[in-house]
Amino acid sequence: MRSGSLELHSGVVSIPPFLFEAILYAPIDDTNSTAKIGNGNIFFTLYKKEPAMWDSLTLADAGKEKLQYLRENAVLKAQEKAKEETEAKKITKQEHKKYALEATMKLEEAERKRIEDLKEKERQKVTKELEFWKDQQKYADKYKSVRKKEELHQEIKPLKERKNEKMIKSRIPNEGASNIRLKSTKGHGSCSIFSQNLEEEQLPAPRAAATIKVSFTPRVFPTALRESRVAEEEEWLHKQAEARRRINSDLSELEDLKEEEKNTDWLKDKGNKMFAMGNYLGAVNAYNLAVRLNNKLPLLYLNRAACHLKLRNLHKAIEDSSKALELLTPPVPDNESARMKAHVRRGTAFCQLELYTEGLRDYEAALKIDPKNKNIEKDAEKIRHLIQETMQSS
Repeated sequence: MRSGSLELHSGVVSIPPFLFEAILYAPIDDTNSTAKIGNGNIFFTLYKKEPAMWDSLTLADAGKEKLQYLRENAVLKAQEKAKEETEAKKITKQEHKKYALEATMKLEEAERKRIEDLKEKERQKVTKELEFWKDQQKYADKYKSVRKKEELHQEIKPLKERKNEKMIKSRIPNEGASNIRLKSTKGHGSCSIFSQNLEEEQLPAPRAAATIKVSFTPRVFPTALRESRVAEEEEWLHKQAEARRRINSDLSELEDLKEEEKNTDWLKDKGNKMFAMGNYLGAVNAYNLAVRLNNKLPLLYLNRAACHLKLRNLHKAIEDSSKALELLTPPVPDNESARMKAHVRRGTAFCQLELYTEGLRDYEAALKIDPKNKNIEKDAEKIRHLIQETMQSS
C-alpha cells in the first residue's frame, strides 16, 4: 500500500484481465496494511497513518493531472523504499558476515591456545619424567658405588686380618722357645732378655703342608680377564636367569589363556612376526600380555617401544625405553646392542616431541656404546644442527 493509492506493486491490484485502482482519501501505513486475493475476492486490511476521521474512502473530484501526480509520487516513494530496504539488507548481511568472521577467529584462537596449553603440559610432564629418571639413575649409580666400596672393604678386611696374624706370630715365639729364653737368663745377673745370648732361640715350627683344590667356571663373555668386570657380568647373567624363571602367578586372567599364550617366548616371537608384517597394534598387544606374564625381560619393553614409535605413541615409547635401560643393568658386553637400541629409540621419541637436547643425550650415549656406528653419528650431527637453528631463530 502506498500513500494516496491502493497497490500491490505499482499502484494497482491486477488480476488479468481485471485491473483495480483506488485513490484513498489520506495516506495509510504501507508496512502493516495488506491486500489478500482468494476465491474471486480481494480483502483489504488498511491502517491509517494518522488517526483521523475520513469523509470518504476514496478521494472525490480529483482531476487527471492530480491523479497522475499521485500515481507518480506513489511509484517514486515505492522505489525509494525498496532501495532503502535493499541497502539495509546489504548492511545487515555485512554485519552478520563480520560477526561470523569474528566468532570464527575467536574460536580458532581459543583452539590454538588449547593446543598450546596441551603441548606445554606434555612438555612439563616429559621434563618431570626425565628429571625423575635422572634422579633414579643418580641414586642407582650412588648405590652401586657404595655397594662396590662395601664389597671391596669386605675383600680387603680378611687380607688385613691374615697379615696382622702373620705379624703377631712372627713377633711372639711359642711356649718352648719362651722356656729356653728364661733358662738361658739364669745366672747372668742383670743380663737383658734382648741380649745376644738369645741368638740360640728356637724358631717357630713351620706350618703343615696342605693341598688347595681350585675349580674354574667356564666364562660366557669373550672379554679378557684383566679387562673384564666379572662381578657385573655375573650379576647380569643372574638377573637374566631369574627373569626367565619369573612368572606372575597373581593374574587371574591366566585361567582364560591358551597353553601357548602362557609362554613368554611364544608371545615375544608372535609380537616380532606382527611387527615385521606391519601390524604394530597387534604386536603391542602381544608384548603387553608377555609383560604381564614376566615384567623383568628388557627385550619385551625394547620391542614394545619400537611399536609405539611406529604408532606415534611417543610418551609410551620413552617410558618403555627407560624401563628397558633400567633392566639392562649392569652394563656388560652381552647387553651392549640392547642398550644402544634403547638409547636410540628414546632419543628418536624425544626428537619427535621437539625435545632435541634430551634426544641428543641419548644419541651420544648410544655412540659411546658403539662409536663406529656411522648412522647414529649422522643422526646425532643432524640433531646438533637442529638445536643450533632453534637457538638462532629464538
